Amino acid sequence: MRIAIEGCGHGTLHDIYASIKKTCQVRGWDGIDLLIIGGDFQAVRNSYDLNAMSVPPKYRAIGDFHEYYSGARTAPYLTLFVGGNHEASNHLWELYYGGWVAPNIYYLGAANVIKYGPLRIAGLSGIWKGYHYRRCHDERLPYGSDEVKSIYHVRELDTRKLLQLRTQVDIGISHDWPNGIEWKGDWKQLFRFKPHFEADAKSGRLGSMAAKYVMDRLRPKWWFAAHLHCKYSAVVNYAHESESIPSTTNPLAKASSEAGDVLKNTDEIDLDADAGQSAKATCNDDEIDLDMDEDDDVTGTSKPATNGGSSNADAPQASVETKGVSSDLRDQLPAAFTRPALPPAPQPQFPEAITNERTHFLALDKCLPQRRFLQLMDVDPISASSPVTSDTPCRLTYDKEWLAILRTFASINPLTSPIPPDLGESHYLPLIEAEEAWVEEYFVKTKQMSIPENFKITAPTYDPSVGLHPKEHPQEYTNPQTVAFCKLLGIQNFFDASEGEREERNKKGPPVDGGGGRGGGRGRGRGFGGRGRGRGRGY
Repeated sequence: MRIAIEGCGHGTLHDIYASIKKTCQVRGWDGIDLLIIGGDFQAVRNSYDLNAMSVPPKYRAIGDFHEYYSGARTAPYLTLFVGGNHEASNHLWELYYGGWVAPNIYYLGAANVIKYGPLRIAGLSGIWKGYHYRRCHDERLPYGSDEVKSIYHVRELDTRKLLQLRTQVDIGISHDWPNGIEWKGDWKQLFRFKPHFEADAKSGRLGSMAAKYVMDRLRPKWWFAAHLHCKYSAVVNYAHESESIPSTTNPLAKASSEAGDVLKNTDEIDLDADAGQSAKATCNDDEIDLDMDEDDDVTGTSKPATNGGSSNADAPQASVETKGVSSDLRDQLPAAFTRPALPPAPQPQFPEAITNERTHFLALDKCLPQRRFLQLMDVDPISASSPVTSDTPCRLTYDKEWLAILRTFASINPLTSPIPPDLGESHYLPLIEAEEAWVEEYFVKTKQMSIPENFKITAPTYDPSVGLHPKEHPQEYTNPQTVAFCKLLGIQNFFDASEGEREERNKKGPPVDGGGGRGGGRGRGRGFGGRGRGRGRGY
């Protein structure tokens, strides 16, 4: 199967599709079967959506997605994407479980597993911020400035669902790089090209712990990402990994024990300004350097650089030292100040059906001239899939195991706190197996596994007369795709609200940043696992 991989989208669909067409002509291909975009897609339908996107007002651009949304254009290739940190988050919120943002353009949701023909594809949206990992998805319109950022931070509940998978997938997608993946490739060349990455990599703060948990669990043949605005490839050889197999339960325990206190790093360097084609390249005046995600980080102390080749055998090991209160002073604090210990996580046997031992990682840049943002490739599945004949057109279908996992977790409202703790794989497995029997009976046997092409316009289309800086916040809509999916799966739709409830929230206005706010406010909060940056500053 011929697929195209694109890094960050940034609202440039016209150029992306044109680049694919030109590359196919050079290769002698008659087209591709599928396009995968690694986030920052920017499904902006109208000017009001810009008020829900994490971009400073002076850098706003409507992009070209609205033409596909309105029907003025149709995507020439089936397009899949995950969410990043520069999105019309109010639009993607409507499609928490995934859905069409325009004809032939499918958003994978907060977390998802679907199939396209023989390929089994898993996706995880968002970037890593440890102090929001255990938070619920409580951001609701109208958003405050803190919520515009927190809404795209990956959540533990969505990660937990993906960690219940016990069978092989072919492709994994995340916006953020999996934490530590930089050491599995030519990291010396990476640090020459992006010199500011080195300190974060050595202190273990580069990339997403959640993406690492999922990649190490699913071990797909390919893992694609974007976010850091450079092309980078790596290979994870699980047959030779010295680390123990990650537990599917309470992965946050490792992150929290290593992270220590979440402190403000006053020496933090804004490193998402692109360095150009080499470490010595001059500044690109057309590159926008934004302080997009001013979140606290854990300060770290790096080991000195090592000499030698580019293989990961001599890669420096990440280390984190916490500054602040000494252990002697901590011992004098009352018990109420002590961070509660997480329960020990059981170590289940690694799933026998996940057999792949080598994951090929590829990250790509954003769509700009002279940038390495696109890769075309032939892929073959390694998952156990039903054969697809040449006379049977490929289409998107649901995944039986994933539907069972969604039903297992359907009683948890992802919008409200507290999110129940992870009860462990031994607890969830029999429940998932029972739900798989339900899916077999009511989805498979009734031939309802195909994802319906049921896109409908919800928000108004783009009106140039409104301009790029409307004062009004976007309205919240109930997406009929989410309604239909929840009804089909027999689960409650938490992503709906009465007009009265929405009107009441609009009257109260956005929450006050920093803790006050709408009816008491929600604040940013802090949790365990501050380690891992996620890098939200490059646009």
